[in-house]
Amino acid sequence: MEINEESIQFQINRAKDGKRSAFNFLLDLYWNKVYGFQLKRVGNEHDAEDITMETFSKAFDKIDSFDESYEFDTWLITISKNIQIDMSRKKNASIRSQTTDASEEQINRIADKAPSPEDQLITQQNLAQLLRYIKQLKPHYQEIINLRYFQEMSYNEISDALQEPLSNVKVRLLRARKLLAQIITQNRDS
Repeated sequence: MEINEESIQFQINRAKDGKRSAFNFLLDLYWNKVYGFQLKRVGNEHDAEDITMETFSKAFDKIDSFDESYEFDTWLITISKNIQIDMSRKKNASIRSQTTDASEEQINRIADKAPSPEDQLITQQNLAQLLRYIKQLKPHYQEIINLRYFQEMSYNEISDALQEPLSNVKVRLLRARKLLAQIITQNRDS
């Protein structure tokens, strides 16, 4: 398939309709651009991967709000830039709280939006409880969570270990995180 503005818009519309293959197409098409942008900004592969993953997660969650009068890659880069700025603020706030006499109230007023809601839920759980929740996932989601978060493998290392394309690894990890967050929320509310 030839990739042009028309085919990209077609895939965006399909993604708005919830078509998984459209999400895969957009992830494959724009991953390197967003990742490369972040790699230049943060100079760290791990942080660039995490920011890029969070960018696509937020973009896909809010794809209905995408204004088609803008370029899709510009929209993604803007989301990515905001995530990176929030992450920098969080790091600076942490450093500042350790090195200044700022009051607790001043520190608490600093904006902190870096972790996604899924990440916040996951990190708030103790390890034993978290492992019980992970066991509720399908085995292929358990495996990818284990490789990424417990064995701390990069996306490329996971791709090699599972002998799967990098885009499949990214999408599966994104889906596993969302499902795990749903499980945690359901168990917290009951």
